[in-house]
Amino acid sequence: MSRNMLLLIGSAKKEQSNSESLGTYLVEKLQQKGFQAEILFVHRAVKDADKFIKAVDKADLIILASPLYVDSLPYSVIKLMEQIAEHQKNRKPDKNQSFAAIINCGFPEAHQNNTAIAICRRFAKEAGFDWSGGLALGAGETIGGKPLASIGFMVRNVMKSLDMAAQDLADGKPISEKAVQLMAKPLMP
Repeated sequence: MSRNMLLLIGSAKKEQSNSESLGTYLVEKLQQKGFQAEILFVHRAVKDADKFIKAVDKADLIILASPLYVDSLPYSVIKLMEQIAEHQKNRKPDKNQSFAAIINCGFPEAHQNNTAIAICRRFAKEAGFDWSGGLALGAGETIGGKPLASIGFMVRNVMKSLDMAAQDLADGKPISEKAVQLMAKPLMP
């Protein structure tokens, strides 16, 4: 039986964002493990929030890939989280749903993302989702919106981390501390 996953891309960029690069790499790995994936860009939720709510209802696993904006998440992401949490209060889910996050920032230090990860953890609790963990990447601008595999050596730890996260999530486990630490390693010494 295949499981459904939803990737929410939180970047305001229309295409080729770092969040999209990170999220789609993870999606591809999860698809190889039997997940059916849907990818939605959060900035479009303003025009069609119902589509996003229906996609959330259908998903077994929801992953947010988002940039850091001033120690937090973009407004469109926060707004969608509020709508989802409100919707979840009024329904009884017919299955367990999990939520995970990948947050990237332009600062070299991954720990700059800790507040945004904490917001995601709190959102998962408020929405009734199982928290499956968060990955924090510093110096995300190095990716330049390119597919990770095309960048190569510089993002080897990022890809290894996402590979490990995919295995953890496919096994129904939270993202391992090893994957979290690997993602947080500086891209450049």
